[in-house]
Amino acid sequence: MREKTEAFGRLLKIMDELREKCPWDRVQTIHTLRNLTVEETYELADAITAENWGEIREELGDLMLHMVFYAKIAEEENHFDIAGVLHAVCEKLVERHPHIYGDLSLDNQEDVKKNWEQIKLKSGKKSVLGGVPQSLPAMVKAYRMQEKTAQVGFEWENKDQVWEKVVEEMEEFKQALDSGNRAEIEDEFGDILFSLVNYARFENIDPETALSKVNQKFKKRFEFIEKHADKPLEEMTLSEMDALWNRAKK
Repeated sequence: MREKTEAFGRLLKIMDELREKCPWDRVQTIHTLRNLTVEETYELADAITAENWGEIREELGDLMLHMVFYAKIAEEENHFDIAGVLHAVCEKLVERHPHIYGDLSLDNQEDVKKNWEQIKLKSGKKSVLGGVPQSLPAMVKAYRMQEKTAQVGFEWENKDQVWEKVVEEMEEFKQALDSGNRAEIEDEFGDILFSLVNYARFENIDPETALSKVNQKFKKRFEFIEKHADKPLEEMTLSEMDALWNRAKK
């Protein structure tokens, strides 16, 4: 514990020095840092998907620096400091884990999640969905909304019902295609995606992670085609590229 505390203290000291002496760090604001923080978050997500622990450690450090940076700016503007941030999250964790720090008995993780949402509502949240960020990627947002509403009982009874909904939405999409109404087609396609995300949740599949892995797989296989093509891709037939694709799969 001492080594961890000393390491965090070292980061705080360096942040103070950079804020005072470095021309770049000195002029940063919460707004100039925002996009950089988003980028660092995605870099961490990539490292996690690849299960690259070396990169995970590095990206965690980058994000930790950003958190300390925001707290430093807040302290300078007399809003709060890093101690206030840490105490607040500790108090929230204690409050939302009465089965650990109180006398409540919860048997499984689903009960824990349901109780968490109930505590949030009692703490002043006006909606179960109020804590879902507007700017989340659409697939992640769909998953989180479904997950949160399920905690208060708005949920299918079993995955077979969810799959029936997927099939139903696909049929409605086909009907929309026949109608030629572009707005309706887009709407029905969105319904298919939403219902597939829901089914993935019932199968304990993270759809964002699954799609990220497929994207990476597609990228590697297409790059294989580019590397092994004996002529420019635009001069190749689809069957020629498909042959290389099948080689890449092996």
